[in-house]
Amino acid sequence: MPNDHSGVTNAQSLIDRLKDQIQNLPKESQVRKVGEVLQVADGVALISGLFGAMMGEMLFFPSRSIYGLALNLTKNNVGSVILGEWEKLREGDIAESTGKVLEIPVGDGLIGRVVDPLGSPLDGKGAVLGSEMSLVEKIAPGVITRESVHEPVQTGIKAIDAMIPIGRGQRELIIGDRGTGKTSLAIDTILNQKGQDLICIYVAIGQKESKTAKIVAKLKERGAMDYTIVVSAGASDPAAFVYLAPYAGCAMGEYFRDNGKDALIIYDDLSKHAVAYRQMSLVLRRPPGREAYPGDVFYLHSR
Repeated sequence: MPNDHSGVTNAQSLIDRLKDQIQNLPKESQVRKVGEVLQVADGVALISGLFGAMMGEMLFFPSRSIYGLALNLTKNNVGSVILGEWEKLREGDIAESTGKVLEIPVGDGLIGRVVDPLGSPLDGKGAVLGSEMSLVEKIAPGVITRESVHEPVQTGIKAIDAMIPIGRGQRELIIGDRGTGKTSLAIDTILNQKGQDLICIYVAIGQKESKTAKIVAKLKERGAMDYTIVVSAGASDPAAFVYLAPYAGCAMGEYFRDNGKDALIIYDDLSKHAVAYRQMSLVLRRPPGREAYPGDVFYLHSR
């Protein structure tokens, strides 16, 4: 007859091992919100299944190690602009909600550096040191809490400083035809701030890399990079980078404002920013307006 006692012993041993394995399982449960990429085109991905995604939330594509930014929320799908090489994404890739909004490095460590809108260095000088992370989208200070404009910014051009002076804390539009010297006026203003206790941030939006390199070389030659940050989103960069560039520069300037310093930010130029936003909006299938620009293009620049 078979040995029943041996069979019972083996079964009990197996049960004991299973109990030990169950008890040693990690007790922390991990819940992830994931979706699937339906299509990718022109730097924009259409994702299904991310029903809890937030406007402006960072999305992660683990199979490609790429991040995206949720900009279009519909009942069934999420439209995300890709912050990186969107050509790597494929239909069927997984997208994860991170529950976070976009943050970039800010601080004194950026002074003298050339970075992209995400704060990654472009000047070959290594990682950015001595910086901290800050949200790109913030609630602006209320009107009551703002100081009145009482201190001028000297541009170095007598006609402007005497007739239409620019104050610290105000916005000023430089408008003109192509080749009339708008960029030269902005660069001269930066050069004139030497010794003025003013941090300058030059945001190159959709400019050719060669043009930006010449501007950086001129700033270095005149010693202006000692108090200047250059944020560059080139003409060959994805539209999402061009879209984020002015907000990244503003976040860097807000850091100095919050720490009791003054900052001068130059956006060169916002026309290319509007074109990049139009491109993204059309791919996201937002309703077009005049000249195919979306209806919120003016709010885009006012904020």
